[in-house]
Amino acid sequence: MVGTKASTKAPPSLLYMIKQVELVVRSHLDELLRPAGITALQYTSLTVLERHDGLSAAQLARDSFVTAQSVADVVRALETRGLVRRERNPRNRRELLILLTESGRDLLARHAEPVRELEERMVRNLTAHQTEQFRLALSKTWQALS
Repeated sequence: MVGTKASTKAPPSLLYMIKQVELVVRSHLDELLRPAGITALQYTSLTVLERHDGLSAAQLARDSFVTAQSVADVVRALETRGLVRRERNPRNRRELLILLTESGRDLLARHAEPVRELEERMVRNLTAHQTEQFRLALSKTWQALS
């Protein structure tokens, strides 16, 4: 009898799997945020400003994982909606700082619970310990590449 060897496929790469998670999260976020008229990228920028208000465009771009050109478009759209404002940096008059407005804070507050529920859905098949380990592993992998 001729032996049949079960084909053993290599598992997908971690980079591929991370990209899959990113795309599905972005899709769900876009759907969740559509009624508010903002994108997942705009939401990310607002959350960055919520944690570190008064950033330069360059800092916001780095912290939001986008290019300077992309962040310029995001800031323009958010400013038009009244969700952020720009003002001169008192320590460097040539630099504009981007600040979250009360409307921006209100939008984030309205979406905090649905976003938290999405995150819970993402890890619902993990134990609390596995979720914490996942968070730690993601942090360590980010630090290794930064």
